[in-house]
Amino acid sequence: MNIAHTWPLMASLMVRRSNDWEYRTMWNWMMLGLESNRVIGLRIAKLMRGGKAAQREAQRMVSEKVLAAAKAGTSLMAGASGNKIVEQYRRKVAANAKRLSSKRIRRRRK
Repeated sequence: MNIAHTWPLMASLMVRRSNDWEYRTMWNWMMLGLESNRVIGLRIAKLMRGGKAAQREAQRMVSEKVLAAAKAGTSLMAGASGNKIVEQYRRKVAANAKRLSSKRIRRRRK
């Protein structure tokens, strides 16, 4: 679920022009902050439950951050714009939000 759809008032207050790169850049940064905040909340909830799932999530969180920073650095050295790098982060954050918010029911083996 994209957070932009839940905030129509904010979107309606901003006038969008088709070729306005400043708007797209600002929008991407703002949405990255909002979406990241949601993922942080979901992760905290998972970590507070404890257990093996929390331990795996903590390890995954650290390794994802290292890999994302390396990918961003590589993209930057290859000439990618800051906006493209933020879009990369947003895709990863969206995948994490989807994974963390899905309700998985695991059956115990007897």
